[in-house]
Amino acid sequence: MKIAVLPGDGIGPEVTREAVRVLEALGIPGLSLEYADVGGAAYKAHGHPLPPATLDLARSADAILFGAVGDPDCDSLERALRPEQAILGLRKELGLFANLRPAKVFSGLEDFSALRPEVAGAIDLLIVRELNGDVYFGDKGIETLPDGTRRGWDMMSYSEAEVRRIAHVGFRAAQGRSGRLCSVDKANVLETSQVWRDTVIAVAADYPDVELSHMYVDNAAMQLVRSPGQFDVVVTGNLFGDILSDQASMCVGSIGLLASASLSAGMQGLYEPIHGSAPDIAGKGLANPMACVLSAAMLLRHSLALEEQAARIEAAVAGALAAGYRGADLGGSYGTAAIGSAIAERL
Repeated sequence: MKIAVLPGDGIGPEVTREAVRVLEALGIPGLSLEYADVGGAAYKAHGHPLPPATLDLARSADAILFGAVGDPDCDSLERALRPEQAILGLRKELGLFANLRPAKVFSGLEDFSALRPEVAGAIDLLIVRELNGDVYFGDKGIETLPDGTRRGWDMMSYSEAEVRRIAHVGFRAAQGRSGRLCSVDKANVLETSQVWRDTVIAVAADYPDVELSHMYVDNAAMQLVRSPGQFDVVVTGNLFGDILSDQASMCVGSIGLLASASLSAGMQGLYEPIHGSAPDIAGKGLANPMACVLSAAMLLRHSLALEEQAARIEAAVAGALAAGYRGADLGGSYGTAAIGSAIAERL
């Protein structure tokens, strides 16, 4: 079992270091880790944010533990050479089409949410977002009209095959949780969403043990604030998923706790915290590594089928939080290494 570790930029190396510490504390037989540069660090060392050697390692690995990309020093580069292009390149080259982003409020942290504690405490959901389609990847352009003004356009589209593929991921995820799947679309006004809804309904026939519901995206956004506890698994397209997953993360209270996975059809995955490179605190030992540690737990669960070890990591994170090991993002004073050690010691 080979894990490619791509620390990246900013706080990426700091949080991945602690995630690796936790993985090594589990003592998993046959687990190997190999490192490579990515993002701004890769551009500075190799002239490209996703060098061939890094891509080769990613292709050969069973899973990828990713830190973060983003470096202010690279902001003036042409778009193709900016650190963020590494993520898009990995998604494309590895066929990573399904983004899984859990959102859960840990016991004792309800007051850190913008929602009322009794509402926030009920949050335990998973958003399954399609990554390779929608307006982000459709035809687009900017044209000049006869009157001299500009008009921009982006084409939204989904084929039945694309929807079917992500729907299966959503249904299987629901089978492993509480057996409820909510499909989010805008079928009342968008033909793309009508195809989405029709296809999800067709796929539902293969999963009689999962309760399927549908919700328009505007209502889903309201319900995530009003009553987030009603959701178990949410499956949706790229645009809606981008917005809703960020909204759900803020309902939890700190992005320092939020992990994510991007999976291929073969369950190879890229696992990363959602917080980004945070260059303002890089190198200061202040970053909360819990999101990266929880990403490592997702890696064990989804790509390596090591459920027991994944659950042990999650329990260790919960135990460290209960014992007061919190970073500045949660009103605490513990640094990156101290939090990582506290989690590793509980395994």
